[in-house]
Amino acid sequence: MLLFRDPMNSETILIILLFILAISFAIEKTIAWLNFKNLKKELPGEVEDIYDESKYLKSVEYSQANMKFGFLSSAVSFLLTFSLIALGFFGWLDGVLREFYGSEIIISLLFFGIIMLASDVLNIPFQLYDTFVIEEKFGFNKTDIKTFFTDKFKMYLIGALVGGLLLYVLLQLIAYFGPAFWWIFWLVITGFSLFMNMFYTSLLLPLFNKLTPLDDGQLKTAIEEYSQKVGFPLENIYVMDGSKRSSKSNAFFSGIGKKKKIVLYDTLVEKHNTEELLAVLAHEVGHYKKKHIISGILLSIIQTGAILYIMSRMIFSPELSLALGGMQTAIHLNMIAFAILFSPISMFIGMFMNVISRKNEFEADAFASETFNGKALQAALKKLSVNNLSNLTPHAAYVFFHYSHPPLLMRLRALKTAG
Repeated sequence: MLLFRDPMNSETILIILLFILAISFAIEKTIAWLNFKNLKKELPGEVEDIYDESKYLKSVEYSQANMKFGFLSSAVSFLLTFSLIALGFFGWLDGVLREFYGSEIIISLLFFGIIMLASDVLNIPFQLYDTFVIEEKFGFNKTDIKTFFTDKFKMYLIGALVGGLLLYVLLQLIAYFGPAFWWIFWLVITGFSLFMNMFYTSLLLPLFNKLTPLDDGQLKTAIEEYSQKVGFPLENIYVMDGSKRSSKSNAFFSGIGKKKKIVLYDTLVEKHNTEELLAVLAHEVGHYKKKHIISGILLSIIQTGAILYIMSRMIFSPELSLALGGMQTAIHLNMIAFAILFSPISMFIGMFMNVISRKNEFEADAFASETFNGKALQAALKKLSVNNLSNLTPHAAYVFFHYSHPPLLMRLRALKTAG
């Protein structure tokens, strides 16, 4: 049944689906255009100490190249999706599968498998251009064709095994429990998410990257001493071979509960001194001490439950299947229609989550400044920006819609104010 009993027919629903796709694309491209026009070739004063004119202009060129490419790839994706829905392709594919299979669950699994695989295969030329042309041109790419396609193969296997299993469980619950499936699958997906949060570094990450325990020395001693000082339950410190694929740098910690693992990209260790690395670590510890990780997980769980509940009120509607060109009610067709209908709400949820995330980043920066060294964190953030050729002048609207972290200049100003 529909969430609201409304006498809309399939033709009206199809128009609404296409309207949502078109408006969402128009909004997204307008914001992206504003961001493109906001690029400034004048070097901001806050980074004059580490950016020379040529390096800054290179970061502007990198942003321009990515934005132009983003316009092209997203336009192709939009036109393809819009056309397939308008022409009833998804309903046609459902009909073809029904000629060979009688099980609704098998049809749904094959349907999504074909869609996901075809979508990724069609996207490979864009991914190749991004990796081996844009990233190569600006000195970031460290991968090769073999690694690129090996990663692809691994992702296909993981997607088929993990994604396929979760989808199978969802479909079985829908078949057995009807609209009540939502709260049972909510428990399943929550348990899976918590499991992955706990064991991502141990189980999934090693399939793509090599993790090596940090060697004994000044950095390891300093990290352990700081962790003990602030009461951070550190278990292991690893260095990841991020340079295998890119020269960009990052760091993160994983785990839930008392035992935490810190992962430093080898590129980060190479390009930063001990003080700067500790400042980056102090920022990450700030997220833990301020309960950002727990609150983020809780918000995600609540959001997932709400989405599943709303989906349960729509997923059995025959009109949704007919709108996508189906000849009968099909759960997989209704899932696609629901995803489009829910996308405006999803956009607002995303903006809300980004607002919270940016607030959390400021708080983690402040924690690092209070418990370690604000100037060292400023230096680390500047180096990260230079090394990654970050956009220093994003448009405010683009930041509001897309940035989970505040722009560099805003973070530097906040750190200076904090002392």
